[in-house]
Amino acid sequence: MDLVPPSEIKEEPDRFKTPWITEYDVLTTLSKLGHEVKVFGLINDVEKLIHEINEFKPHIVFNLLEEFNYDTQSDYKVLALLDMMNIKYTGCNPKGLLLARDKALSKKILKHHKIGTPNFYTLPKNKKRKLPKHLRFPLIVKCLFEEASLGIAKASIVHNIEKLNERVDYIHQSLDQDAIIEEFIEGQEIYVGVMGNIRLTTLPLWELKFTNVDSPEKEIYSRSAKWNEGYRNRKGIETGPADVSKILEDKIIKTCKKVYQVLGLSGYARIDLRLTQDGKIFILEANPNPNIASDDEFAKSAEYSRTKYPDLLNLLLP
Repeated sequence: MDLVPPSEIKEEPDRFKTPWITEYDVLTTLSKLGHEVKVFGLINDVEKLIHEINEFKPHIVFNLLEEFNYDTQSDYKVLALLDMMNIKYTGCNPKGLLLARDKALSKKILKHHKIGTPNFYTLPKNKKRKLPKHLRFPLIVKCLFEEASLGIAKASIVHNIEKLNERVDYIHQSLDQDAIIEEFIEGQEIYVGVMGNIRLTTLPLWELKFTNVDSPEKEIYSRSAKWNEGYRNRKGIETGPADVSKILEDKIIKTCKKVYQVLGLSGYARIDLRLTQDGKIFILEANPNPNIASDDEFAKSAEYSRTKYPDLLNLLLP
């Protein structure tokens, strides 16, 4: 799917059911700002991309690519091509994309730099399954490479070997993915938008909140929590400014900037973390080129800092 919005849209799209809602927001906003925009949906035809660039001669490519040739690990190759063509683009560089997309590799880099992240173990498909003794339950089982909470559900959190094996089987067989197993960290889930290349700026800390549950620190941002409106209403899911002290806020910002730097990120990214009750920071993952729909966490956090959506898009242009 190339996620190109239809050329004619008669009414406002359903934001929970429209796969190209981010593309729609960016396209319509850039057009209203007076930019001449040509939309190109890339699946796997590099020659067509080169032809379009040579014909249109863009000043900049606004990159919303999430995968190439149906592989979420290959988007960095397209950015490397743009680099070779001396074409400017928004968002992260190829090296940063490559490092951050591999959850295990990025966690190894974070641990090397003494940045807190959950203990983990990877279980590739078709390999002998052996759980290291240093991991402690509860654990959470995820896809090693996929984004957008693919495969994340309440059943992803497991408390014994039997349930662990069931969830790994699901990741391996039903989703055809390698698995990563992490110690589950209870606490506040916080997102931090970071922008820039050399001089970094951060957006206000943004917290995921479950207001209709007894133990919000045990909840996770599953696919249902993100995209199922009924589920969100039942759980009282909302996001807003993080409820943390100034001391912890400064510590989180410093940590997130360090994550951004050691992973070689550029452009903009969202750093996801958990903050425990005793104030420990655990980086869950770094997301270069995160979702920038007008109602997503990144844009809402910017809006809270009085940066309106059109201004945010302008800030992302190098």
